[in-house]
Amino acid sequence: MKHSAPKREPGRARGPRRPDPRPGAPAAKSAARSSDERPAQGKKPEARRTEQPHPAGKKPEAKRSEAKKPEPKKAPRAPAPAPSGPTRSGAVALIGRANVGKSTLLNAALGHALAITSPTPQTTRDTLLGVLHRENAELRLLDTPGLHKPKSELGRVMNHFAREAARAADVVVFVTDLSHKGRPAGAPLMPHPGDLTLLQSFKEGAAESGAPARPIVLAINKADLARDKRDLLPLIDAFSKVLPFTEIVPLSARREGDADRLMSVVAALCPEGPWQFGADDLTDRPTRYFAAEYVREQILRQTRLEVPHAAAVTIERFIEPESGAVEIDVLIHVERPGQKKILIGKAGETMKRIGTAARLRVKELLGRKVILRTWVRVTPAWRTSAERLAEMGYQKKAQDEGATFLLELPDDDLEAVALSAETDDDATDEPELEAAGDLEGDDDLSDEDQEQ
Repeated sequence: MKHSAPKREPGRARGPRRPDPRPGAPAAKSAARSSDERPAQGKKPEARRTEQPHPAGKKPEAKRSEAKKPEPKKAPRAPAPAPSGPTRSGAVALIGRANVGKSTLLNAALGHALAITSPTPQTTRDTLLGVLHRENAELRLLDTPGLHKPKSELGRVMNHFAREAARAADVVVFVTDLSHKGRPAGAPLMPHPGDLTLLQSFKEGAAESGAPARPIVLAINKADLARDKRDLLPLIDAFSKVLPFTEIVPLSARREGDADRLMSVVAALCPEGPWQFGADDLTDRPTRYFAAEYVREQILRQTRLEVPHAAAVTIERFIEPESGAVEIDVLIHVERPGQKKILIGKAGETMKRIGTAARLRVKELLGRKVILRTWVRVTPAWRTSAERLAEMGYQKKAQDEGATFLLELPDDDLEAVALSAETDDDATDEPELEAAGDLEGDDDLSDEDQEQ
């Protein structure tokens, strides 16, 4: 299989900027757009098109993609003002078992749903940077894959990412939670066995390296599950005997103010130094990275059993013009033909829901109309092949973080998903699609999008 690294796209050196939280501010535009294309500050957002009235006595059918209503969005965090006086800047690694809420904690701290989340363990596969500025402190938050006993080359690479983030961090936040099963009813709260193993390994590794001691903060997530806060005392005492934590912070990542409280503690532990990012920078990842992740997020949320873990997503084509729609071609890899059938679904309905939901996420990120096309390909045993993983971006990256490989695939090796995400009952002029699924969808387009 041939592959080649694409040229860096102009204006995409860094990822999306922090949204403007001011009332009446327009949706954030992509960094590639010039300043004269952005709406004037204070302009009221264009009203969305209302739904067409339905005949009396006939209830409109619920959209499949909206079967589960999303949680109310919090107002995005305002960009930090320019610092005055001495500044702090530090890399902060969020480390812990899989599914303890590290990505949720990152999103809560940033005030923006940057990292993908799902109930499926090992949702995070790579290190993701989120930049947060608080007063005079810059926190470079590193969301990491959950540490686990690997059963494939992919698992070993994921553990490598997490360990490298911990080694390079100025402050380590070890995240655990109270939701683990197996504790007898009425028994005191005690550390999860996996936490004890990880902390012991962390302690031994630090001793062997001889590196100076770094602050380690214990974040006990989902603390709201404890009926009585005094029930946390045996747990805190047990953790303190394993490792001398600098600070211990019980919290719930979904509860208002708890993530801010943790970030205040972490900011005070960061070393003094100049900021490395602008006040409105949110991450260093390019937009194409999030396009692939948002497709994978919907696969995780809308499929079950072995399919979520057997799926990988790569970007085959990403065109972001100065104006008009952003065009994205996505290739979804699975390991077996049966998984491919499950992913596509009956008459393509599953893939249609996945594509529509992912397109809306990308559109929200860019503030522009998005055309998303998806294909599904069987790539046998990709999780156990170091070569395949490197092609998909799961590797020990010595090159630029934003590098992406373009795979030159024969047409007969692909199955195109020829679907449209159009859901308007009145739409009759949608062109017949042949090769690719044009997941464009005009059901939620604003007037601004239609003018483009």
